[in-house]
Amino acid sequence: MVSSGKMSDQNYSNPTPQFTTAEYAEAPSGDRCAACNQHLTARYYRVNGRMACEGCTEQIRLRLPQDSHALYIRGLVFGLVAMVIGLVLYAGFTIVTHFYIGYISLAVGWLIGKAILKGSNGVGGRRYQITAVILTYAAVSLAAIPIALASRSEQTAANPAVQSNSQPSGEGQAAPHGDSETEPNAKMSLGTALLTLALLGLASPFLELQDPLHGVIGLVILFVGIRIAWRLTQGRGTANIEGPYDNAAPASVMR
Repeated sequence: MVSSGKMSDQNYSNPTPQFTTAEYAEAPSGDRCAACNQHLTARYYRVNGRMACEGCTEQIRLRLPQDSHALYIRGLVFGLVAMVIGLVLYAGFTIVTHFYIGYISLAVGWLIGKAILKGSNGVGGRRYQITAVILTYAAVSLAAIPIALASRSEQTAANPAVQSNSQPSGEGQAAPHGDSETEPNAKMSLGTALLTLALLGLASPFLELQDPLHGVIGLVILFVGIRIAWRLTQGRGTANIEGPYDNAAPASVMR
């Protein structure tokens, strides 16, 4: 019969060693595993500074989420989808109700943080947090573009302007070569316009500081939403595993 290496309280009443087995002494001062509360034997680990046996340490390793490039890309895709949804919800609510409620940015931050965490299977960390911050800020700030376009469209519909047709009718009939030359310029103008809109949208939270009270309140609420996304993407707690450590040498060795 082979001893399992664990000593029960009865072992102290029978100090005579069994020479047919290798007996290991327990940890000094009767240390126990912080997880299963069993006595530690020859080898142990430290998990976040607390002593743990080999079996519990292995179970902790298996439960820990393992980060990878594929998981980060998956989390990023989920975050981008959540960013679009948050942008649409933020802009749509403002356009439909004509109420500008900055507190929606809190929901946007929560949505993006949860989406990234879902995509990464619970893995979090600094790069996930930075991604969540960028996507949350982008969703809230870029929502200003459709809001501004909708507001301008409503103003135009309410006060229709008379458009002058000063362009000669023959000017629109250009030669085929002329069309091919002006087409790249038109595309470049469209690209420049989209880039300008994007930059204005990203700067919109700070441009609103022209109205100091409204602008400061909006920035504070936005930063709270960003903090929500940051904290959510910390992910499940990680464990700092150290060891194994040799606790004691064999009391006797089978010959």
